[in-house]
Amino acid sequence: MDGITLRTSILFLICQLSFPRIGAAQADVPAGARAAAMGNASVTFPGLWALQNNVAGIGQAKSPAAGAYAENRFGLSGFNTVAFLGVYPFEKLGSVGLSMTRFGDELFSRQSLGIGLGHQLGQFSLGAKADVWQVSAQGLGSRKAFTFSVGVQAEVIPDLFFGAYAYNLNQAKVATFEDERLPTVMKAGLAYRPYQKLLLSAETEKDINYPADLKAGIEYKIVEKFALRTGFSAQTSTTSFGAGFLARHLQIDYAFGTTTLLGLSHHLSVSYQFKEGT
Repeated sequence: MDGITLRTSILFLICQLSFPRIGAAQADVPAGARAAAMGNASVTFPGLWALQNNVAGIGQAKSPAAGAYAENRFGLSGFNTVAFLGVYPFEKLGSVGLSMTRFGDELFSRQSLGIGLGHQLGQFSLGAKADVWQVSAQGLGSRKAFTFSVGVQAEVIPDLFFGAYAYNLNQAKVATFEDERLPTVMKAGLAYRPYQKLLLSAETEKDINYPADLKAGIEYKIVEKFALRTGFSAQTSTTSFGAGFLARHLQIDYAFGTTTLLGLSHHLSVSYQFKEGT
């Protein structure tokens, strides 16, 4: 085992022992650097990245969109995440989304292929998503699992938004040894826009195996096409910062976060919104 591999293995063990949510949460793959910059307090956010963060949000899509997301934690390849997403709105059916994600390296990896459906009904948006997972470990082979998730979003009153999301409701099993399962995660939160340039968001997230996490974020638009963001996650002691820039139909977002003892994480997402859908 070389030095990099040993370092990766030791750090992964530290994550599991000290911050188990960091390791376990990789099966619930949040996406988009905007969300990352705001502590991943994104359960109320609509749009393309909602396909991973709360599938109900794709129901508000007005035009087709596609995007790519990359994340690195602590400067190690074993903690890389990549995701590719696409959403297409239909007039009657609602919006359909496809996702592909991968976390890890040749030693350990999780890969997924998912399809989601979101539909807006007045002030409410409802969504459901199914993912097929492949979990692989060097020398141990691979296992496949299926997860099913549902979500809801609503504008409670003007500029006050609610969201709730349940990931892996079926508690998918990846190994019979010690009844190993992908994490089941429930989250709910609010977002408030006191005026056009400012957005405040907060949510609580509960993995059924771990204590609840409180997350919150702030977004401030310096100008119409440029925003600054910050946020935190209490359970993982993570503070995050970031910025976003819109150039016509192209959205570019970057975020970085710092976690006590473990170091920096970097997040980059690029998305493109096409012409109005059908």
